Amino acid sequence: MKTNRLFMVFFALMLLVLSACGNTNTKDTAAKEKKTAAKPAPTEMILATTTSTQDSGLLDVIIPMFEKQNNVKVKVIAVGTGEALAMGTKGEADALLVHAPAAEKAVVDAGDAINYKRVMYNDFVLVGPKENPAGVSGDDIVAAFKKLAETKSTFISRGDDSGTNKKELAIWTTANMKPAGNWYVSTGQGMGQTLQVAAEKKGYVLTDRATWLAQSKNLDTLQIVVEGGKDLMNIYHVMEVNPKKHDKVNSKDAEKFVEFMVDSKTQDVIENFGKKEFGRSLFIKYTE
Repeated sequence: MKTNRLFMVFFALMLLVLSACGNTNTKDTAAKEKKTAAKPAPTEMILATTTSTQDSGLLDVIIPMFEKQNNVKVKVIAVGTGEALAMGTKGEADALLVHAPAAEKAVVDAGDAINYKRVMYNDFVLVGPKENPAGVSGDDIVAAFKKLAETKSTFISRGDDSGTNKKELAIWTTANMKPAGNWYVSTGQGMGQTLQVAAEKKGYVLTDRATWLAQSKNLDTLQIVVEGGKDLMNIYHVMEVNPKKHDKVNSKDAEKFVEFMVDSKTQDVIENFGKKEFGRSLFIKYTE
């Protein structure tokens, strides 16, 4: 009889333990389900930007930050600045990150973009074959372009209406020249691909410094030959597409992205990007 009573007590205790475990598991499961249900699906935003922000690797760092902070999934379309701006004027993007101030101003003045803010800058450099057959050097980019034309040294142009291409064409205009001939090659490609073509053809090319630094380890036949001129500054702006003119854009997340880009924490990330690997910043923070 005593044995039976001990057995009954033991059995009752086991039931209590199992019941407690069951309640705990049920509570944990309910809590997880509640937490999952409370988090909404991420919204979607389209960012049209220049290829240099992608080719440099900067977007790989800042986009995940923005997505995590705001529960947004960003679709990045990296094209030439001209094409990115055109997407904005058609309402085909929600936010723009580009680097052609004169062209940008036209879009803002037309009312297609708002909340226009300066984000960062670096500079343009002229890169050429290490043999430097044209003998260009120094910081006078206009003089260098004239010499390239006079010597008919192979020049590789992006030819894609990008911010870099617009800058290149502006330099030719300042030099009172219209480049043409077999020595002047247009790729119609982004900065990374155009640098590769320059390396293959041993030609000269105008590039933003960030893309050059990010890709230079694979371009051992090229080197910087002209840099540092005051007219080689390369400024990037961010803006949101105007919802009053393009009512289908995701203006809420676009506004968040603009503010995110000029936030001090993001600016510090931009300022430090590349320092460890290249010994210098690929972009310099430059908020207004």
